[in-house]
Amino acid sequence: MVGLVLVSHSPGLAAEAVALARSIAGAQVPLAAAGGADDGGLGTSVDRIAAAIAAVDQGDGVLLIPDLGSSVLTARLLAEPGKVVLADVPFVEGAIAAAVTAGCGASLEEVLAAAQESRTFRKA
Repeated sequence: MVGLVLVSHSPGLAAEAVALARSIAGAQVPLAAAGGADDGGLGTSVDRIAAAIAAVDQGDGVLLIPDLGSSVLTARLLAEPGKVVLADVPFVEGAIAAAVTAGCGASLEEVLAAAQESRTFRKA
């Protein structure tokens, strides 16, 4: 199954987004939060992201969903074509779409496409 890592400047935001995605998609989806700096404060950490990737990698690929700014730049450092892919998607909507699709056993490419489709979800 494709794994998902939600990367945020905020440890709390990343953890809550994972909890929301897990509650909708199911506990079987490999999800991990990589939020905050190494000291637990606001920021991003290559080590936290790398550990989260290792925790969710089941051999079918990992999708990284960062929130903004340096989380995007830091996540880019760990991207590996065909294995660890960065998604340029809305943080919450992309995470939910990706998690639900991953839970159905979809490929990394299909999970990425579902997350990307979340850009078109209209609220009004």
